[in-house]
Amino acid sequence: MKQLKIIKIGGGIIDDAVSLAHFLQLFARVEGPRILVHGGGKGASEMLRALGLAPKLVNGRRITDAPTLDVVTMFYAGKTNKAIVAGLQQNHVNALGLSGADGNVIRAVKRPVREIDYGFVGDVKPAGVNAKLLGALLELGLTPVICAITHDGQGQLLNTNADTVAATVAVAMSQQFAVELHYCFEKNGVLLDVNDDNSVIDNINLASYAELKEAGIIADGMIPKLDNSFDALGQGVHKVIIGHALKINDSLKTVLCLN
Repeated sequence: MKQLKIIKIGGGIIDDAVSLAHFLQLFARVEGPRILVHGGGKGASEMLRALGLAPKLVNGRRITDAPTLDVVTMFYAGKTNKAIVAGLQQNHVNALGLSGADGNVIRAVKRPVREIDYGFVGDVKPAGVNAKLLGALLELGLTPVICAITHDGQGQLLNTNADTVAATVAVAMSQQFAVELHYCFEKNGVLLDVNDDNSVIDNINLASYAELKEAGIIADGMIPKLDNSFDALGQGVHKVIIGHALKINDSLKTVLCLN
């Protein structure tokens, strides 16, 4: 089965123009079919404040009311997505920027209101990913660049967690490819000591993950990232790698496996 790399880029790299340019140079050297998934970084919150709107976050998740949805759509699907596509074209990668609505690439469901009303936030499942279209684009030699704006098929755009989008696309594409899912951010991997960037845990399986959570070594925002990762592995993704966005060809990283 042909290999496909799905690489998700974290916000901290997107926020810095120099780091983003360096990452795109490295991404251009990745061989074979590849898909890039991105969020929006802190820029959307800065734009909200500039427009007199207060960003609302609960447990790191954005509350997306109608005005916020307008801003994040402009920022993620517009400014950020097109800047990344232009940077890849500069590096001779024929990239195509997509929101979930484009080509019906990712259809989502508006998150139901429970303890918290997240507003126009979408939840996604592999069945909602247009894997056939993505496969066809890859066959044409195009590199899809997917932002975290999805749609519900009824004309409504939805803000969606980019880590979840990456994992869901990875699961959907695992029917056609041996998929490697890479989460790239500002750290060298999952760390044993958050104050020591070189204390990378080389390998984590389900059993060690439970122990690391119990000990409080893996906590906060790293938990949903690893939950997504192990869920993807359980649904057919070949390998999940977590590492520094500017060292994607480096040996210093964390590899996740089920056993």
